[in-house]
Amino acid sequence: MDRMDDTDKPTRRKLNADQKRALKAATVDLFLRQYGRKAQRGVEPNDRRYSREVEKALKQLKPEALDVLMRNDEE
Repeated sequence: MDRMDDTDKPTRRKLNADQKRALKAATVDLFLRQYGRKAQRGVEPNDRRYSREVEKALKQLKPEALDVLMRNDEE
């Protein structure tokens, strides 16, 4: 059996500030689409599946910070 050397392992990259901001904006965009969808006819109205952790984090943000995240693509 061949063993993997430490050099064969993929290196882990850290995200820069722009990448972190883009990831946060994408997470917020996904959450808003899931959270804001209309209830389906004849189906339980509380069947929406979205991240409760993201919801909690968004509720703790200042309105200005949330606005910036929500409008990230419009810049």
